[in-house]
Amino acid sequence: QPHQPFQIIVRYTTADGPAIWWLDPELTYGNAKPFVFTQGHSVCNRSFFPCFDTPAVKCTYSATVKAPAGIQVLMSATQSSYLEEEGVYQFYMEYPVPAYLVALVAGDLIHADIGPRSRVWAEPCLLPTAISKLSGIVERWLTAAESLYGPYIWGRYDIVFLPPSFPIVAMENPCLTFIISSILESDEFLIIDVIHEVAHSWFGNAVTNATWEEMWLSEGLATYAQRRITTETYGAAFTCLETAFRLDALHRQMKLLGEDNPVSKLQVKLEPGVNPSNLMNLFTYEKGYCFVYYLSQLCGDPRHFDSFLRAYIEKYKFTSVVAQDLLDSFLNFFPELKEQCVESKAGLEFERWLNATGPPLAEPDLSQGSSLTRPVETLFKLWTTEPLDSVAAASSADLTKWRTFQTVLFLDRLLDGSPLPHEVIKKLSECYSSQLDSMNAEIRIRWLQIVVRNDYYPDLYKVRRFLENQMSRMYTIPLYEDLCTGTLKSFALEIFYQTQNQLHPNLRKTIQQILSQGLNPLPAIDTTAVTTDTPAMVLEDKVSEATNGAISLRDVNVSA
Repeated sequence: QPHQPFQIIVRYTTADGPAIWWLDPELTYGNAKPFVFTQGHSVCNRSFFPCFDTPAVKCTYSATVKAPAGIQVLMSATQSSYLEEEGVYQFYMEYPVPAYLVALVAGDLIHADIGPRSRVWAEPCLLPTAISKLSGIVERWLTAAESLYGPYIWGRYDIVFLPPSFPIVAMENPCLTFIISSILESDEFLIIDVIHEVAHSWFGNAVTNATWEEMWLSEGLATYAQRRITTETYGAAFTCLETAFRLDALHRQMKLLGEDNPVSKLQVKLEPGVNPSNLMNLFTYEKGYCFVYYLSQLCGDPRHFDSFLRAYIEKYKFTSVVAQDLLDSFLNFFPELKEQCVESKAGLEFERWLNATGPPLAEPDLSQGSSLTRPVETLFKLWTTEPLDSVAAASSADLTKWRTFQTVLFLDRLLDGSPLPHEVIKKLSECYSSQLDSMNAEIRIRWLQIVVRNDYYPDLYKVRRFLENQMSRMYTIPLYEDLCTGTLKSFALEIFYQTQNQLHPNLRKTIQQILSQGLNPLPAIDTTAVTTDTPAMVLEDKVSEATNGAISLRDVNVSA
């Protein structure tokens, strides 16, 4: 009957698809039980369940999941229950969400409470580390976010750490953030990644971009909110350092892709048949952030802009919006700015921000981070000024006392300048190689990329050792790309043949494609676990292929 509620029941079976990742026990940290997780962003959940797989459509959902004894099942839901005698879990999400935010994970998972509304889930061997890293501080971040943007509306904020096969760093599934376990050893990256997902609770989950062509509405606003939260909790200097590191990566990507590349627009045209994930890049995050930061500066005081964002969330929560909704709301909230026609200011027109290719039209003032960035600039200059004074360079800074973001910023700039003169790379190795060995993976991979790009054979054994112990996409792909771009492809092949069985089939297939570029087809490799249903390569692979491996994974997708 017209205008009357009705119900449709669709009975369906799904095979392996891009959303669903099955892991044998050997691909987990505990090697004890099988594991499965889903990753719906951006249009993969259509392979998980029948749905309107667009961010413009939101709905509540319920789910019933049956699992073997000893397997813990979790979903991105506000309510859950478990009937032990039947092995059945029931889940319900009471607030409307887009299809891509429906998520499931099941495996050998146990939990611990880390705050009044947060718990952490992980494999038993990882749980103590997760507790030590996050206990108490997640609530601090949530409270800071609430003071800026209003109440946290999702009830619980739990975190589950996934095996290294998880294809991205983190995913903001409501009530249950998914995050890759590999990031646990890099404290500062863990802080930033979790706070970014916390920010998505307001920007992306509560208010969502209605079209994937305007993904910056979620990512740019979430990045801005993330940095407001870090400024409140860790100070402006730390936030400016992290921002400088990311903007460096943005300019690196822009240099490689070209300033006229259409993917550098904030409003990107999505052609039919193109996976929206292919549009995820640093422009989505950092150019989007710069536009939001510019809007905040028009207000004169970031606290005034915080007030606007609170009103924006309250007006549009549980709906999906387009850029014009945000900008109209902004001008209506600040009528004095509307009277000044700020949207048409020469060279900084809102329309130009959205549709011009190239770098951001304006970037933030990062001078408050100079106490942390200036030592990096000084040390880099000492190592790259001819003639090299290695004694002065070595004595000017103690990397063991630096923040992680300082060290990675320094190493990234050395990477940008590679290949370096042999004398420089030799002295760098003598000064820092042993120090860097004991640092986290975000630092070590950058040093190893410097080793590879400079064909520095004395440290190649460290590259082998690193790849023999890594199963994560974020720490393997960049090295394989660099190895295959240079003269070390045979070295890469040798390592891959030795380690392939410890890699997820999807990652194995990606590395095979990297190794195959420019060669005859590779000799037969056991690919019995790889099917034609393997997920299509996401942006990282597409961009790398287009630029002969010049852009690493870490330069593209920080976290969803």
